[in-house]
Amino acid sequence: MQWHELVSYFFGGVLLANALPHCLSGLMGQSFQTPFAKPRGQGRSSSTLNVLWGFLNLVIGYVLVCRVGDFDLKSTADVLALGLGALALSVFLAQHFGRFNGGHSSGPV
Repeated sequence: MQWHELVSYFFGGVLLANALPHCLSGLMGQSFQTPFAKPRGQGRSSSTLNVLWGFLNLVIGYVLVCRVGDFDLKSTADVLALGLGALALSVFLAQHFGRFNGGHSSGPV
């Protein structure tokens, strides 16, 4: 296995995790923060834009995980790289979006 494959799986995990809140918010017909809103990352975008943004994240995440190298669910290194990417972004998003959606106080965890 090459190191660049693990980096690809890490960022694949990041994008797959990022797809979830956007797709789910959009499917529920709710607006949510996107990079396209004003102010960027704070304002809300339409449910349709969230579905499109989430789907793009899914497609790129798929490419990074399934089309780079030979991802193997039985390989600890592969799954760990994907999981760490997903976990890292998930914790960041919980703190970032929690400020806007009532899920995180301003104090320490």
